[in-house]
Amino acid sequence: MKHNQQATPLFNALKQFANHDPISFHVPGHKNGELFPRLAREYYQSVLPLDMTELSGLDDLHAPHDVIKEAQDLAAAYFGAEQTHFLVGGSTAGNMAMILAVCSAGEKIIVQRNSHKSIFNGLELSGASPVFIAPEFNHSVNRYTAPDLDTLKKSLAQHPDAKAVVLTYPDYFGQTFAVKEMIDHAHEYNIPVLVDEAHGVHFSTDNNFPASSLDLGADAVVQSAHKMAPAMTMGSFLHVNSSRIDGNRVTHYLQMLQSSSPSYPIMASLDIARYFLASLSTDEMEDVMKSASRVKEILNENDAWHVLSADDPLKITLQMHHGISAHEVSGLFEKEGVYPELATHNQILLIHGLTPFKHYKELKNGIIRVREQLKNIRNHATIEIGNLFTKQIQELAMPYQTMPQRYTTKIPLSQSAGCIAAEAITPYPPGIPFILKGERITETHISIIKQLIHQGAAIQHDNVTQGVSVFK
Repeated sequence: MKHNQQATPLFNALKQFANHDPISFHVPGHKNGELFPRLAREYYQSVLPLDMTELSGLDDLHAPHDVIKEAQDLAAAYFGAEQTHFLVGGSTAGNMAMILAVCSAGEKIIVQRNSHKSIFNGLELSGASPVFIAPEFNHSVNRYTAPDLDTLKKSLAQHPDAKAVVLTYPDYFGQTFAVKEMIDHAHEYNIPVLVDEAHGVHFSTDNNFPASSLDLGADAVVQSAHKMAPAMTMGSFLHVNSSRIDGNRVTHYLQMLQSSSPSYPIMASLDIARYFLASLSTDEMEDVMKSASRVKEILNENDAWHVLSADDPLKITLQMHHGISAHEVSGLFEKEGVYPELATHNQILLIHGLTPFKHYKELKNGIIRVREQLKNIRNHATIEIGNLFTKQIQELAMPYQTMPQRYTTKIPLSQSAGCIAAEAITPYPPGIPFILKGERITETHISIIKQLIHQGAAIQHDNVTQGVSVFK
């Protein structure tokens, strides 16, 4: 069947419905935009007529048979999947659904340790017994990236009964790894590979980017359309591409995890995002690549940092020099009206969009002012994280199934070494847990957390300096 990638069936249906000036005796309560506070109306008025519910002709995300099904089928055809689901709860919903679909309580699942927190939330909900494979410290980019192929091979040899392998590709910074070899090896055991490809939706466009894991044989792949494509925040895709995954189970868990009143503007934006990616011309992409190169040249014109290379040319990482805190530099950028995606202790990530950059002059002037202000900032001691993951293959110190039966207590962070964490401690962004719930806390954890807090890192925790929850 030939699919017309220029079509936007869901968006068109919403637009046509709104153009008929329908009389609303249904939800949502803003009544097609008639009821909305004046102070916000001008910002919302164009999208409110598209904010519909499951009316005749507008289909139902949880039982699609009409325009939503057509839009999802177009996405599946474009990305090369057997089945594509629209996600209105972000990649978080997709990550959890694909984990729940493959394993049950007590069953083993092999998981990349530096995964997003949504992966670990899915593991906890499933009650699975995760086997974590540690990432390697990549000295060329000065951070942990991905597990080594040999580590995966060892874990599969030790746990051939695992129900799935969960990987993250690419990482937040646009770095890839030998994911095809990992997928192929897992398939030798007939074990499915689930990939959190939140940062790779644009890999489908052309050869300027690495191949998508979907093209490399992954069984289920989650992509955040809103990160690089023109979709609204929380708009993502979940692709299923293998009989190793039970599609009915995926659908079942998505119905449980996603709202029974899904956002039509978000779903329509996924329809539009797929159309945009499919319509990008070679000339347009060449302009984007030239723009990204120019931005990198401007950013490299200083001695406080340098731009690291990345497999994804639209991910621009600044590596700080001389003990300069990336958190402080990121704050200086923001004061100049330049907002990076994230800062770690030593790196700043900026994301170039799929459109040419237009603010070269403002960027150059902002960098000049940042450099001047850096003269007044004291340098920090280097944080050594290269020894964070000391075991290649590791399991939780306490299984998820045991946790609800145990009492917890809060103790000072400095006294927590040797205890089992009763909560995750997660720098955000990027949202990768530094300490897992059920993991034994080490002196290295404590030392690095204190240094991160001192440098201004944002941590998703009530107040880690006041104490951490541990199991008794």
